[in-house]
Amino acid sequence: MNETPAASSSQALASELRVLIGRLRRRLREGAQVGDFTPSQVSVVTFLEREGPATVTTLAKAEGVRPQSMGANVAVLEAAGYITGEPDPNDGRQTLLTLTPSARVEIATGRAAREDWLYRAITTNLDDSEQRQLASAIELLKRIANS
Repeated sequence: MNETPAASSSQALASELRVLIGRLRRRLREGAQVGDFTPSQVSVVTFLEREGPATVTTLAKAEGVRPQSMGANVAVLEAAGYITGEPDPNDGRQTLLTLTPSARVEIATGRAAREDWLYRAITTNLDDSEQRQLASAIELLKRIANS
C-alpha cells in the first residue's frame, strides 16, 4: 500500500513523539521515585492516592491480576510503611487499604521535585516565545490524550 506524504509524515511524527515521551518520563522518574518498588507496587500507591481506600480485590481488578498476586504487593507496601489497612465499615470481612500520612508526604515531595526539574528545564532552555509554543503544544497533546 502506498502511503501519502502526509501519512508518512504523521507516522514519523508519531514515532518521534513516542520516543520523546519515553525519554521525558525517564527523566522525570530520575528526579524522584517512590521507593525501590516494582511498577506494580507503584501502581497500587498511585491508585490509592487517586481513588482513595480500596480492598485487595479492587486493586487486583484494577491491575488485572489475581487477588493473591496483589496480596504480595500489598504486603511489601505495608512492611515499608506506605499503606495500612482498616476493617471495611460496610463489610467487616474486607480490609480497606489506604496510604499512610508519611507515604502521602513522600509522594507530594517527589511530585514537587519532578515539577521543579521540569520548571527549571523549561525556563532555562526555552525563551518566552518557545514557552508560548510549548503551551500550545500542550493543548494539542491534551486533545490527543483525550481522543
